[in-house]
Amino acid sequence: MNDDIQKKRHEYSLKELNEHDVNPDPFVQFDTWFKIALDADLPDANAMTLATVNSDGKPTARILLLKDYSKDGYCFFTNYRSKKGEDIELNPFGAMVFFWPQLEKQIRIEGRIEKLNPEHSSVYFMARPVGSRRAAAVSPQSTILTSRAELENAIEKFKNEYGDEFNRPDYWGGYKLIPNKFEFWQGRESRLNDRIEFVIEKENWRFHRLAP
Repeated sequence: MNDDIQKKRHEYSLKELNEHDVNPDPFVQFDTWFKIALDADLPDANAMTLATVNSDGKPTARILLLKDYSKDGYCFFTNYRSKKGEDIELNPFGAMVFFWPQLEKQIRIEGRIEKLNPEHSSVYFMARPVGSRRAAAVSPQSTILTSRAELENAIEKFKNEYGDEFNRPDYWGGYKLIPNKFEFWQGRESRLNDRIEFVIEKENWRFHRLAP
């Protein structure tokens, strides 16, 4: 066993999370914590882990950026032909995790993933910097490349052909995760962390405490 890893430990002590502190609406509670992270000026405060499951029942996860949220769902954008897009097409359920170590807070969200309407995706695509739009249009995301030069040459060819004026390709756009479960986690001393879970029952949200 690696002794250095075993001894590496951070004691959580900043805050506590009690039942009377929690908003009964998990969307409001998320908004409150998310704005705390934004106001703290944390790097990539909107970064999250997105987990999906493929046709063989094998999970995979990656870091993405949350780009919009409301009671309709939590939105992110990607290539529909990517591995995550293929997973979602075959198994439209996933999970998101937000972790802000500086705040000792974590939020887990589970639910069904659906595509955003094309208009929403197009509005966001056109708001991106042109370099990001070009990369999204050109990159055959998740496929094997012979070298980085292959990608850079494709970018240059696209730039020469289309310049800065081009629309969102059909194979790129947004998804939203529609929650059926939330968990709000606040680190506490001696790993006796506070965990408040929300589940939906007959269209109403209920919450309870989980053991750490």
